[in-house]
This record gives sequence, structure tokens and C-alpha cells, in this order.
Amino acid sequence: MIFFNSMLLPSRLWQFAVIAGCFALAHLGRIWLSPKVDDWARKRELSTRQKRWVILFRKRLRGIFFIILAWSSVLVLDAVKGFYSWRFLVVLAATLVTAWLVVGLFARLIRNSFLRRIVSWGAWIWVTLYYLGFWDDTERVLDSIAIELGGFRLTAMAILKALVLTTALLSIARIITGQTTARLRLNEDISPSMTELAIKTMQVLLYGAAIFIGVKAVGFDLTGLAFLSGAIGLGLGFGLQKVVSNLVSGVIILLDKSIKPGDVISLGETFGWIASLGARYVSVVTRDGKEYLIPNEDLITGQVVNWSHSNEFVRIDLLFGTSYHDDPHLVRKLAVEAAQSVSRVLSNRPAVCHITGFGDSSIDYILRFWITDPVEGLTNVRGAVYLALWDSFKKNGISIPFPQRELRMLDGSTLVVQNSPQKSQSEN
Repeated sequence: MIFFNSMLLPSRLWQFAVIAGCFALAHLGRIWLSPKVDDWARKRELSTRQKRWVILFRKRLRGIFFIILAWSSVLVLDAVKGFYSWRFLVVLAATLVTAWLVVGLFARLIRNSFLRRIVSWGAWIWVTLYYLGFWDDTERVLDSIAIELGGFRLTAMAILKALVLTTALLSIARIITGQTTARLRLNEDISPSMTELAIKTMQVLLYGAAIFIGVKAVGFDLTGLAFLSGAIGLGLGFGLQKVVSNLVSGVIILLDKSIKPGDVISLGETFGWIASLGARYVSVVTRDGKEYLIPNEDLITGQVVNWSHSNEFVRIDLLFGTSYHDDPHLVRKLAVEAAQSVSRVLSNRPAVCHITGFGDSSIDYILRFWITDPVEGLTNVRGAVYLALWDSFKKNGISIPFPQRELRMLDGSTLVVQNSPQKSQSEN
């Protein structure tokens, strides 16, 4: 009752009015500045990351305006009145909004949206209770909520601290791995396979250390959970054999350098280039935009065609046939010239054309040429060479035969056409 009566004092009411005025002006400032921010962003070519920061700034405009106005009001009240009692509510409001804004900005470091919301709301609640003076009472209540297993006592406060500290350490580990990964991938002295192996090793070490330190820092006795963790590990070992097999296969792939990011591979009916090497799977992107996540175990135990394993040269074979009336020497010459006219066909490795046999209605040929960019597709370069062959053959009078059948009527024979029963019934 005394607290509510103190809030009705003129000095308190005056501060409530100042806070309300700052909020109203901040809302009007947001309405005024938001369209200008949108126009500024539309007139510039911004990256995805820059656009996210612009959107974040636009959403926080009201809070930014309120912080500026509230702290300015604190300075004015300090100069006019000089008594802390005439400004402490405004200071409290400005401090809370500033803390909320800082928490929201730092929470953006957490990539997972669900975890980011949990951390944000938890941090907002904590700073609110702390600055309002209710945190000590809340801490005592959380310490009283506990589970005791023999000599092990697990409190709600310890769980909360473990979650906060572990999340913070994981966020720091993610930032470090992100920066280090970018630098490693820009280093041309390290092979792609060793780069991926170094990245995966660093991620395991940093994330594992973050979890271990976060749990140990709040006083958890991990030795007391050794038996339970052993039983859980045994059960997971039987249930996750495939997962472990894929993890080990991923390490083997990185060590033996059989495939690496950028390689063009064929696995069954899947043809594409390797976009990334994961701990459990390999991402293969095809020419039609589909992304296949192939388990690492399949790449170890199955047959994989790596078009660019030892070198970047790829040979393509085209089969075609021409009429027996056409000169095969001229056909071979025109076929080589047609292949060399396509831009993607290598000139330093000349195309060749050979006769492979005499067919029923054509002389059969094979045209072989080389490219160095299979990642750009094989079907399109085949189509370009076939089109060049068509234009060259048409220009030089070379004909491409197709199967034909002749029907001859012998003397004294007659042709009888008999309607089928179904057709007769349909006519009736």
C-alpha cells in the first residue's frame, strides 16, 4: 500500500508523464522514419546480410528513439531538479529499454530461431527482474526447487545457469568456426579435402569443449552420471549404427581425398557436382537444381564415377551413322571440324572420328572430343556438337539414313483385308 501511495506523489506522476511522452514521440518518430529507411534501402544494392540489418534496425526504431529521448530527459531533469527522486523512474525505464535492445541485438548471434526466442525471452526476464530488484527473491525460489539423487542435488537455478552459459559458449564457438572456416576456404595452399577435415575437427573440438565447460562451470558432477551415460551410450551405439558408420565414412572420405567439393560425380542415376561435404552426408547438386543428400557410407561402399578426380579433362563420345553413298573420309573430316567449332570443346586435345562398323542401313561412326568443365553439364555440350554435325552434313550433302522397309507383291498373290470382330461390333 505504501508503494502504491508513493507512486501518486507529484514527482512520480511527473516522471510517468515524461515516460509516456517519450514513448509517444518515439512512436511518431518510428512512423516518420520507417518509410525513409525503406526508400534508402530500395535505392541501394545491398547484400542479404545488410538487408537483414536494415530490417532489424527498422523494427527497433521505436526502442532507439525511446532510449535517446529517455536519456535526454534524464539529463534535463538532473539539470532542472537535481534530486534523484525526480528522475529515478525515467532512469529505470531508459535502463530497461536499453538492456532489452542490447539483448535483442546479441540474440541475433544465435542462428536457430527457436533457441533464439528462448534465450531472448529468458534474458529479457532476467534483466527486468534484476533492475526491478526482484532477482534475489527469484533466485532463492529457483534454488529451493531441486531434485536429489543420493548425494547429487540438481536445482532449477543450476539448470538455468547451465543453459545460459552453454548457449553463450556455443554461440562463441559458432562465431569462431564461422570466421576460421571462411579463412581456411580462401587459403589456396590447403587442398579442399584437408580444409573440410580441418573444419570438421575444429567444430567437434569447439562445440564439445563449449558443452563440457558449460556443464562443469555450474558445478555438475559428471562422474556421478558416468554409469547412466554409459548405459545410454550403449543403447545409442546399437540404435545409431548407420549414423556412426556415416560419420566414420565421412572422415575416411576427407582423409583419402577420393572426392572433394567441386568434383563432378555419377552415383547410379545421380549426376552432379559436390556442393559440400557434411559429417553424415555429401550434398550433390544436379543440373536441374535438385540437391541430393547422399550418405557417406554409400560413397565408400558403392561404385562412384568421379569425372574430375585426378584431372579436369573429360572425354565425351558421340555415336552417329551416315549413308553408304557418302564418302567416309569426308564424313570424318566434317565431324571433327563440327566438334571443334563448339566453344567448350578443347582445341589442344583435338577431336577424333573413327568408323566403328558397317550397319544394316548406315556406316557407323564414333566422335570423341574433350572438355574441362563437366560441372557446366554434359547434355548441353552433346546437343551443341550434334547440332553442329547436322548443319555441316546438311551443307555438304551428307545424309543420315533411317530404317526403311519395302513391301513387294509377288505375281499371282492377292491382298485380303479382314475386319477384326471388335471393329465389326463397333460398326453395328
